[in-house]
Amino acid sequence: MYILESHLNPDQNRAVEDVQAAAGTANLNVFLTGGAMRDMLAGFRIRDLDFVVEGNALKVAKAICERTGAKAVQTDEARKTVELVFSSGVTAQIAMSRHEKYGRTGSKPTISPATIQDDLRGRDFTCNAIALSLGRASRGLLLDPMNGLADIERKELRAVTTYGFYDDPSRLLRLVRLRVRMGYTVEERTQMQVANAREAEVEKRIPARVLGEELRRISSEDHPGEILKGLDEAGLLSLFSPALSAKLNTQGMAKFDRICAIVPDDMRWRGARLGTFLYALMEKLTPKEKQALIKSTELPRADVNEWQKIEARAKKLESALKAAKVRKASQVYHIVSAAAPEDILFTLYHSALRPVQERLRNHFEKYLQQVAEITPEEWATIEVKPGSPKYAKARDEFISKRLDRRIKKVVEPEPTPPPAPPEPIAMRRGR
Repeated sequence: MYILESHLNPDQNRAVEDVQAAAGTANLNVFLTGGAMRDMLAGFRIRDLDFVVEGNALKVAKAICERTGAKAVQTDEARKTVELVFSSGVTAQIAMSRHEKYGRTGSKPTISPATIQDDLRGRDFTCNAIALSLGRASRGLLLDPMNGLADIERKELRAVTTYGFYDDPSRLLRLVRLRVRMGYTVEERTQMQVANAREAEVEKRIPARVLGEELRRISSEDHPGEILKGLDEAGLLSLFSPALSAKLNTQGMAKFDRICAIVPDDMRWRGARLGTFLYALMEKLTPKEKQALIKSTELPRADVNEWQKIEARAKKLESALKAAKVRKASQVYHIVSAAAPEDILFTLYHSALRPVQERLRNHFEKYLQQVAEITPEEWATIEVKPGSPKYAKARDEFISKRLDRRIKKVVEPEPTPPPAPPEPIAMRRGR
């Protein structure tokens, strides 16, 4: 529990407490599982929280929403799973502990409630099959039926079951993504299972909708370009579009990786990457090939609109930043702060104007840091009280003065030259 609390930020810790309270009120056992446990034990930053409830997960999720104001953004009635976004921006999944039985390769599974042990034994990889009990009676109990902790220590990815890739072929894509993200090797027996599954061509049974969802996940990774390269080397990139293998925008994806490293690393910014990612991904494709990719991945209309309309929308930000009247640091700060993250990312990727690029980079590398260094005592000097109608304006003016002030250089006095050494006695006698 100490390791968990030290890995979570304050907002995530509050979310864990809220889920514990809701499950406790319903008298249900709740566990932290999946990627959250994997990342914590492997020493990575925890991005999303994954909870499993032995019981009615939808009821627990509803209670959390009523209790905290969190919003349910996606619900899977079959799997009894809900995706939540808390008001703080923390994302979490509340799922029913379940058993999935597959009739044939790639088919929809038959789902039934199960214990947490059965749930973990039915997962994809051992590193994802670890749970931490958050219930009152067993809080802090670590469950690891597949010995995933040992695989994490060895930095290996191992499949839980022999037929895991046959049951759910999309695990082939997930394996590549996790391998690149974590820098792990694939265990030898798992490599043989992958080879057998590929020989049976199970990848052709991955639903189009799942391919689209995988693109969204790749866009929010640290190194999307490396993941696409890994999929290409594995012969899986053509599933998204046959043209991608021949026209993979390697340089564009490398540039996309670099700009993602400049902007803040939080869920809001990671969620804003999709439009620019899709633009870079399809930049070299013909209009016909782009439409084929949209069809083969069943990209939602909202995602397609985000990609197709982002260029026109981002031109407004580019025009504002390149204006001759924009000369002060505070002007750049307020323009960029008011812009949508999607537009900022695309402008960083697409704009060829040097002043625009420099001003955006200065905002993230200098101005944000200067504002973050303002102490609570300095904020308290603002005469307008927080919460009043005029406070936002007063705060902006305070920030502007801070960014535009010129720090006086301290002129150090020139050092006094040392006194001349006394004349030698012999020379004085010679005179």
